[in-house]
Amino acid sequence: MNISDVAKLIGDEKAKFLLEHKSATISKEQLHLPNSNFIENLWVQSNRSAQVLNNLQRLAGTGRLANTGYVSILPVDQGIEHSGGASFAPNVPMFDPENIVKLAVEGGCNAVASTYGVLGMVARKYAHKIPFVVKINHNEFISYPNSFDQIMFGSIKDAWNMGAAAVGATIYFGSEESKRQIVEVAEAFEYAHELGMATILWCYTRNSAFKKDGVDYHVSADLTGQANHLGVTIQADIIKQKLPENNGGYNAVNFGKTHKKVYTELTTDHPIDLTRYQVANCYMGRVGLINSGGASSGESDLADAVTTAIVNKRAGGMGLISGRKAFQRPMADGIKLLNAIQDVYLSKEITIA
Repeated sequence: MNISDVAKLIGDEKAKFLLEHKSATISKEQLHLPNSNFIENLWVQSNRSAQVLNNLQRLAGTGRLANTGYVSILPVDQGIEHSGGASFAPNVPMFDPENIVKLAVEGGCNAVASTYGVLGMVARKYAHKIPFVVKINHNEFISYPNSFDQIMFGSIKDAWNMGAAAVGATIYFGSEESKRQIVEVAEAFEYAHELGMATILWCYTRNSAFKKDGVDYHVSADLTGQANHLGVTIQADIIKQKLPENNGGYNAVNFGKTHKKVYTELTTDHPIDLTRYQVANCYMGRVGLINSGGASSGESDLADAVTTAIVNKRAGGMGLISGRKAFQRPMADGIKLLNAIQDVYLSKEITIA
């Protein structure tokens, strides 16, 4: 995908806004940017074992983005929180776990992330063909009245037994249950590392107080940035985060501690600068940031996915983890969308801001 293709897809005005932006906040020279030698350049200095490094390399060395330092991951864990019907009724073949994995393989992804049940059902056929990321906890959403909590759905040993390259987990930072979740996931990640698997953390904020005066700060750069910082503190190897939509959550809710320079020097209102602050909180990019693709909204999905990929890449992120936009449409269309995302990271014209 070249610059003219991007402009045609997302519009000239948006393309200019995103592709010509020069960040004057945290300089790109201060970041550890994705590259083909990230294991040697970064991770060999860490406490990660040779087995973990091997699985990180498996993730980085698979699919169309192999050995670029960037990743494209297909996540399909929505069947639990969003229900199987809400997730798969738009594309009925995806009720079958094999089609989920096929989409990731044929779509050129680095990995497929899903539940114990989905990946366990086809492990012997596919675990050696594409890296598995087993999602170990979920917000179970059928109990009534509904509650919002991440609970464990299986063991780390089970993920290892099915040949997983990594495990993934979610923490609702800011929620009443977050302290327990932090302890649970930290212990699970420690065991995963002991067995040689890499770790990916969905760093989501969750608290009704984060909505203030009609503005939702769950996706503010300062709050999501702090969630990222907590995620790397418990030794996640990759951080998954939603793209920031605003800033100033700390000041609006009036809690915790921050610094005025976060808003006057380290960020602007530009989405690339807001996302760069997320990268900075991932130890300046030593731990890769992957942004989520978001919900499917129909005809604009392709343009939206490409836009998100551009923002992530130009901010210094590691890639995209996009699910519903891909798996809730026919296989050929899902592959086309995943390939368009990957083309952004393969493009030499789309550079770090």
